[in-house]
Amino acid sequence: MSSPIVERSNRASIGTRIAQPLLRGTVGLGLATLARIGGYGQLEQMLWLGRLIDLPAAVLVPPNGTKRRRVQLEEFRAEWLWHDLADPSQRQDSALLYFHGGGYISGGLNTHRRLVAKIGRASRMPAFHVDYRQLPDAHFTETLDDAVESYKYLLAQGFQPERIIVSGDSAGGGLAFRLALATRERGLPMPGGISAIAPWADFDSTTRNAHPNRHRDSYLPTRILETIVRQGFAIDGELDSTWSSVNHDFTDLPPVLIQVGSTECLLPDAEILTRRCARANVAIQLQIWDRAPHVHHIGSDLLSDARAAIRDLGQFHRQVITGQIPSANGRISVCDRRNTGS
Repeated sequence: MSSPIVERSNRASIGTRIAQPLLRGTVGLGLATLARIGGYGQLEQMLWLGRLIDLPAAVLVPPNGTKRRRVQLEEFRAEWLWHDLADPSQRQDSALLYFHGGGYISGGLNTHRRLVAKIGRASRMPAFHVDYRQLPDAHFTETLDDAVESYKYLLAQGFQPERIIVSGDSAGGGLAFRLALATRERGLPMPGGISAIAPWADFDSTTRNAHPNRHRDSYLPTRILETIVRQGFAIDGELDSTWSSVNHDFTDLPPVLIQVGSTECLLPDAEILTRRCARANVAIQLQIWDRAPHVHHIGSDLLSDARAAIRDLGQFHRQVITGQIPSANGRISVCDRRNTGS
């Protein structure tokens, strides 16, 4: 069995340390209120409020020089984002297939366009950003169908599977893992690599509820995750264990990078995924960022450690494409990454 490479950020930047209480008092309160609404049996109201987020997020424009092209598939839409590269319709060298977060109830192309464009630029590859169906329009099984369809679209366009990286944050990070597993289940070739930012990969909250980070997360309440699963995904009160990525055999998965904050409530999901990868001898790197809020990468315009995390993602993606992934069969290593500034 391989031992995972664990990298720990030595010290949170000043900006990150300031962001923690600010997020807890703003976004945290809003999400807690949303969770209470859903907990009172008003799931439709919670979903409606969640879907409102994407519209005003249109102000989050991609970095200067980013080119964009919309793609309409049968059940969902997507978009290409690229920077200083040939149009992906003309050159199928490599691609980043990205699934946004939002707990399967919110988020979309607008909320994550700027982030995805930055990750694609750091990776030196075009990003195919997918607006998969969410609750209440689709169950998780249909969301997974959309993820598979987006992957098949890239294959049909001429992209080689070993040169496709599947990636995502939060719910999208869990979906990236589940897609890679689904390629094997559906007789498709495996992608070249997986990267996930704070992946939500276990729909059973038992492990998260027993973890001290349940009360340490800067803004994401575990209660909202439980409400989404119980009222949105459960069928007659029951969960299918196969929906969760953590409940599968990871044998033959491609190289993996997971990034997560040290105080996040989703740290247990990242740790379980890491153990599953190690057990299956999959090359796995787990980066635990000191006190980083959930998907702190979105704050990269202000946070130095968020910019560093995006650079690390890009480096990992380039290493996958060039076949330079470090071996994960050595001892666990601890890497100090001293962050300064904001």
